[in-house]
Amino acid sequence: MLGNAISGDQPDRRALILVENLSVPFDRRVWQECTTLRDAGWEVHVICPRGEKRDTEPEAEIDGVRIHRYPLRAATGGPAGYLREYGSALWHTARLARKVGPVDVVHACNPPDLLFLPALWLKRRGARFVFDQHDLVPELYLSRFDRGEDLLYRAVCALERRTYRAADVVLATNESYRDVAVRRGGQRPADVFVVRSAPQIDRFQPVPPEPELKRGKPHLLCYLGVMGPQDGVDYALRALAKMRDELGRTDWHAVFVGSGDAFDAMVELSRRLGLSEQVQFTGRIPDADLVRYLSTADVCLSPDPRNPLNDVSTMNKVLEYMAMGRPIVSFDLKEARVSAGDAAVYAPANDEAEFAKLIALLLDDPEKRARMGKVGQERISGPLSWRNSQASLLAAYAAACRDQAPAPAGGPVRTGKRPLH
Repeated sequence: MLGNAISGDQPDRRALILVENLSVPFDRRVWQECTTLRDAGWEVHVICPRGEKRDTEPEAEIDGVRIHRYPLRAATGGPAGYLREYGSALWHTARLARKVGPVDVVHACNPPDLLFLPALWLKRRGARFVFDQHDLVPELYLSRFDRGEDLLYRAVCALERRTYRAADVVLATNESYRDVAVRRGGQRPADVFVVRSAPQIDRFQPVPPEPELKRGKPHLLCYLGVMGPQDGVDYALRALAKMRDELGRTDWHAVFVGSGDAFDAMVELSRRLGLSEQVQFTGRIPDADLVRYLSTADVCLSPDPRNPLNDVSTMNKVLEYMAMGRPIVSFDLKEARVSAGDAAVYAPANDEAEFAKLIALLLDDPEKRARMGKVGQERISGPLSWRNSQASLLAAYAAACRDQAPAPAGGPVRTGKRPLH
C-alpha cells in the first residue's frame, strides 16, 4: 500500500480524470492510475464514453472509483465525423463535470487534444491541470492519414500547444514523449514526469500451453492489439506470406487477437494472400482466452512499421508479451528497443522479408526463445514495473498541488533532472 503519500494528514482530495478514447476500466493505463490515486487517499472520479459490450452503465462505482459515462458514436466519414464525435464528447464531459462538482485536480488523457477546454473551465474554479499524454496527436495524424502537413495538421499542432500551455504538469509515457513536451511543448523539465504504462501482472499469469490451439501445426504465432491503419497488421500478414512462399515454412498457425478500424480489411487481406487456412482472427476475447493463446504461443509479433508516431511510442502489446514470457519479433523502432531490449529481435524498419526470416529463426531455436522470454519477464518485474510508475504518478500530483510530501515508497522519484526526496 502506498498510503497517503500525497495527502498526508490532510482531508481526502478529489481528482477528476477525463478520457475520450476508451471506456474505463477497459483503458488499463487509466484504471491503474485511478487505483493508485485511490490508494494514496484521493477521491477519484472518471468521465469517459460508454463501451459497446462492457462498461455500458451510465454510472458505476468500481473498487471505490466513481465512473460517469456518456454515449458516444465513433467517428465515420472523415473530418466531419471527427467533429461530431469530439463535439459530442466535449458537451457530455462538460455536463458531467458540473455534476461531479469542485475538484482539486483535473487529469485529462488524450487523444484528442481538446480536453484542455473543460480543464480550463475547472482551472478557473481552482483545480490544477495534469495532462496525461497518451499519444502525440500530430504524429498520429501524419501516420494515420498520410496527408502531409496540411491545414488539419497545423490545427492539431495548435491544439497540442494550447494543451501544453494550460497544463500545470505533464505525464509522458516514455522519455521520447518527455523530450517532445520539453522541446516542442515548452514545458520545464521539472514539470514533466515519465509514467510508463505497464501490464497488470495479475492479468498476465501463464497457464499450461494447449497444443490444440495450434490447429495441428508445430508452432503458434500470436498478435495482440489494436488493428488500425498504423498498427502494421498488414505488414505481419505479408511477412507470413513471404515465410510460406519464399522460405517454404508452413509449420505454423497464427492467431490475431484484437479489433479496430482495419479489422475487416485485414481479414480480407489475409484471404487475398491465401492465408485463411493458417491465420485466425478472433476479435476481442475474454482475458482468460487471451492468456491461453499467449501461454501457447512460440513467438509473438509486433509489426508496427516505422512512422513518426510508432518510432517514439511504447507499444502495450510488447509489454504484455514480455509479462507472459514470450519472445518477440519487432521492427527496429527506438522505443521498442527501450522497452524490450533483448526480449525481442529486430528486423530493419518495415522490411517484411527480414521480419519473416527472424520468425523462422526463432521457431528453430527453442533455447533462444526461452532466454528471451525470461529476459522479458525480468524487465517487467524490474525497471518496467508499474510500481515505478506509481511513484512517478504520485510525485507528479504532489508537484501539481505544490505539496512538500516525501517521495512515495520505492525511493527517490526523478522528475526532470532532479530527484524528489
